[in-house]
Amino acid sequence: MKHLLAFVVILLLCPSLMAQSEIPTKFEPTNAGFNHVRRTVMIPMRDGVKLHTVILIPKGARNAPILLTRTPYSADELTGHAESSDLSSVLTGYDNATDVIVEGGYIRVVQDIRGKYGSEGEYVMNRPLQGPQNPTKVDHATDTYDTIDWLVKNTPETNGRVGILGISYDGFLPLMALINPHPALKVSVPMNPMVDGWIGDDWFHNGAFRQQGMSYIYDQEATRKNEIKWWTSHFDDYDMFMEAGSAGELGRRRGLEQVGFWRKILEHPSYDAYWRDQAVDKILATQPLKVPVMLVHSLWDQEDIYGDIAVYKVIEPKDTNNDKVFLVLGPWYHGQMIRDGSALGAIKFNSDTSLTFRKEVLAPFLAQYLKEGAPKADVAPVVAFETGTNTWRRLSGWPKGCETGCSVKPTPLYLNSGLSAGFTAKTAAPGYEEYVSDPAKPVPYRARPIDGTSWSRWLVDDQREASGRPDVLVFTSEVLTAPVKISGEPIANLMASTSGTDSDWVVKLIDVYPDQVAGQPNMGGYQLMVSADVFRGRYRESLEFPKPIAANTPLLYRFALPTANHVFLPGHRIMVQIQSSWFPLYDRNPQTFVKSIFWAKPEDYKKATQRIYNTPGKASFIELPLVATP
Repeated sequence: MKHLLAFVVILLLCPSLMAQSEIPTKFEPTNAGFNHVRRTVMIPMRDGVKLHTVILIPKGARNAPILLTRTPYSADELTGHAESSDLSSVLTGYDNATDVIVEGGYIRVVQDIRGKYGSEGEYVMNRPLQGPQNPTKVDHATDTYDTIDWLVKNTPETNGRVGILGISYDGFLPLMALINPHPALKVSVPMNPMVDGWIGDDWFHNGAFRQQGMSYIYDQEATRKNEIKWWTSHFDDYDMFMEAGSAGELGRRRGLEQVGFWRKILEHPSYDAYWRDQAVDKILATQPLKVPVMLVHSLWDQEDIYGDIAVYKVIEPKDTNNDKVFLVLGPWYHGQMIRDGSALGAIKFNSDTSLTFRKEVLAPFLAQYLKEGAPKADVAPVVAFETGTNTWRRLSGWPKGCETGCSVKPTPLYLNSGLSAGFTAKTAAPGYEEYVSDPAKPVPYRARPIDGTSWSRWLVDDQREASGRPDVLVFTSEVLTAPVKISGEPIANLMASTSGTDSDWVVKLIDVYPDQVAGQPNMGGYQLMVSADVFRGRYRESLEFPKPIAANTPLLYRFALPTANHVFLPGHRIMVQIQSSWFPLYDRNPQTFVKSIFWAKPEDYKKATQRIYNTPGKASFIELPLVATP
């Protein structure tokens, strides 16, 4: 013991003999050779909560505008953790149109929204505005206002002009910024924004639950920093969801009810006040239009294909001077406008459509509003890519169809007897086509195994596998001898019956390629889905109050399909496919009316005979937004 005490005394008297940490208390990077300055700040909101914000300033910047993105996906991740000295290498990944930002000399600001990653406060999925669904005094509109106010006062390199842009959830936030906007906010660019999660964006489509979004909810809300991840129990998602039985049961097994947003989904399966109050298009319909907006839509958006068109419909009439509302339609998947846009799956566009958008539309548009002395951008009110012909169109409005001298005329494409489709109604006994829908063998929404690795391109998958199933009706036109162009939303008008008391109706509008395609043999006979959606039958009379369907009774189901801007070329055919499941993207309808499909029991799932009628007075058709030329 004496020797041990002596050794300790020696160590205390001679610190140089003790082990020294080689890690400094605080390391100060020199950032030698960096072409930008990185600042990380905590910006205070009006309620005292501070939001983690990364500011990237080009070296030597003076009177530079700010491009802001607010995100639940980690500001550090979106700004590269300062792992490169070059700003173009730092700004990679989600939301960064890097060429536009860097070449434009913008100050780039990315902020974690409250409750996520480095920001303080509580997280709420798509936090509603102050009101019935949000009893607090803060929301995304106030947080954006407070952020911009701090930035213009505390960033000496800025000219005081701010633009906000983002994709998906980060596209929803530029829309929220339009509510009581800060005077320094000069432009908003929502790309593929989440707008109405029940009607046609992330969580439901016309009442059918998009159960493959459960993993997103789990990852996003289990922890502040998305540290706990959803796991797969089967290689094929089809098997995983079938084995669980219902979405509610799968959520229970995964412990998802610990997550607040999942509990809200379970509580609100119908289109009640919870969903209506936070539908952004309905909110913006009541707001004055103060800030120029460019809505960027993807024609094959696998996640948020509804919202930006819905917003355009309500804010465009407010643009009395035709200088504040702009719409871009591109041939993209969700977020593809900031990536390579030369192709989507097997479909080729003969040019990098995304690069064209960024260079010729987005860059000059942002510059006009954010840079002092910048020229007025030569950007049409609507810039729409025409699929089929692979041509960009400059239009004065939407839906328009062509630059001058044409109109869009709603025209029925009849689903006739003999499984034919045409612009003339034809009937024959028995006056309907039928199939048997079996919940034990639901129609896959894409070829199995379904593992999510090519999720972004499923909307352009070849639909031939579905067309060969006995539980999918296939109506096909004659070979076209002239081009048929549609611009706008096709409307499904199904006169249908089911032997059950509930049913889903899936309608797919398809371009069938010729049997042989010169230069692209893989496209011979390809069935390209141009527009498609699902409708849950229990909501036929009311989206809020579901009712059982009268069995074996022809009833009208009318619902809109997503916007298209497409030309069916000569030599092609128009096809319509109808089915009653789209699994596992959407949960199975048991085809027996139950209070909540989330908790349907195995015995509730029953086969049903489905009929699509084509008799006079009971004709089924797809109302096509046909472009008519003089």
